[in-house]
Amino acid sequence: MNRFVIAEPRKCIGCNTCMAACTEAHKKQGLQAHPRLTVMRIGDDTGPVLCHQCEDAPCARVCPVNAITHAADAILLDEQACIGCKMCALACPFGAITPSGTGIAGVAGIATATPSHSAALDPLLAWDIGVRSVAVKCDLCAFSGDGPACVRVCPTAALYAADADATRQAAAVKRTLAAAAPVSPETPLASLEGLDP
Repeated sequence: MNRFVIAEPRKCIGCNTCMAACTEAHKKQGLQAHPRLTVMRIGDDTGPVLCHQCEDAPCARVCPVNAITHAADAILLDEQACIGCKMCALACPFGAITPSGTGIAGVAGIATATPSHSAALDPLLAWDIGVRSVAVKCDLCAFSGDGPACVRVCPTAALYAADADATRQAAAVKRTLAAAAPVSPETPLASLEGLDP
């Protein structure tokens, strides 16, 4: 079973600390600075969206160069192998993969205007002159022995890392609670009313 990060929207306050920590951790490793998770706001609710590390990852299945692979109990992306085709972003059912690139503006002290693209172009398909766009997705901070940076910095513990052991423990607790719950003859039938077979 793959390791993954669980996000609890009820605890999220929308502070974006997780996104900032993700950016900094990856920048220090020489990887794309774009955050690997996005805090979404819908009305008054907020919650981080990130890669679910799917067991049968659609992103890995569609990658034409095998830049996305299953390794170390996670779905990992090799930014050097990525050709920027965006197929993985289209295949991800959670919208957790974002094309991103590093611009040439300011490289080697050369001050140039940031290249731009048409506002009418869909952001997923947009590209800028001089920017090599690659896929960016959560890698669980595989380069760090401390685990995902977003989990470490979340002030409300809305994010936490899970693995096979954590999943087994959670299931055992739920089974114990379910077995100990009082059941009356009316409860099971009342909870099924209105459902079509």
